[in-house]
Amino acid sequence: MRAVVYRGVNDLRVETVPVPRIGAGELLVKVAACGVCPTDIKKIQYGTVAPPRIFGHETAGTIVRVGARVHGFKPGDRVALHHHVPCMNCHFCRHRAFAQCEQYKRTGITAGFEPAGGGYAEFVRVMNFVLPGVVKIPAKNSFEEGAMLEPVNTVLKAVRRLNSLRGDAVLVAGQGPIGLMFTRLLQLTGANVVATDLFDARLKSARRYGAKWTLCGDDPSLGEKIGRLTQARGLDAAVICVPSDAVAREALGWLRGGGQLLLFAHTKRGDEFAFDPAAVCVDEKDLLGSYSADFTLQKEVARIVFSRRLDVRPLITHRFPLITTADAVNLAAHPTAQSLKILVESQGEEARAT
Repeated sequence: MRAVVYRGVNDLRVETVPVPRIGAGELLVKVAACGVCPTDIKKIQYGTVAPPRIFGHETAGTIVRVGARVHGFKPGDRVALHHHVPCMNCHFCRHRAFAQCEQYKRTGITAGFEPAGGGYAEFVRVMNFVLPGVVKIPAKNSFEEGAMLEPVNTVLKAVRRLNSLRGDAVLVAGQGPIGLMFTRLLQLTGANVVATDLFDARLKSARRYGAKWTLCGDDPSLGEKIGRLTQARGLDAAVICVPSDAVAREALGWLRGGGQLLLFAHTKRGDEFAFDPAAVCVDEKDLLGSYSADFTLQKEVARIVFSRRLDVRPLITHRFPLITTADAVNLAAHPTAQSLKILVESQGEEARAT
């Protein structure tokens, strides 16, 4: 089969590799669509993991082979995959810190080499310990919608970390595909979303996804405008969807006492983030982070996406065939005003069909 193999920093090669063999408790899935995720981009650009690997973890496709001990699935089932599933028994899981669970940190889907998701290939092997994360795609929905379950899950998990009440003012800084998901999911909770971005096209999308107010992120009077919108009380919460320390620090200052700052894009280790600790201690502002998905939200995420209460289809702006995965990654790493979610598709038009 064809696969896009990571061979080093910014080195992705289309190669022929063996179709994965599956065990009795596993599935073989023919990949239809796979999203390009910033976490994979970071690994490719900075070489944070050793090659060779086949990346891609926002994956949907068709089951073509079922292990003898697998129940509930059959060849022909259209499914969305999740590459991380927690044990649900360890100390971290009991505290609902699923992303810190040792089993969760293992990648349970592979197309070969060290397991890394495998979605940038024609077939993937789904290991037994992540079978609970496999979701069947309804007939009315597309593979593309299935591939969006994993990123939507990560956003809903973060939304649930906030203590926002109906009518609260919540800033979402950055209106890329993740920011737009935040805008819509927060709007569904009753929040009044203040959406910021540098691209006017994305601010228009934010209004379509439910933002009450949209403001240009580099407006020098942004803080004053937020003050007026909140009647000088300040923001109840701010979600930072861009890896900018300056934006995070500014947002911390715009919060009311007892407000919450949630970092969602600061995933590069080793950076330092300077802030006034009295904002946390005296002003009682919460500094939060959220990373990866919450397995217990799977069914709810599927309902939200497949019912199209959060319609992910307009978020998908660019589709690349498997052999041009490197171009897909490059565009996702250098977004334009017109680009949002980037998908790699192994089955072309079939991935979009419902």
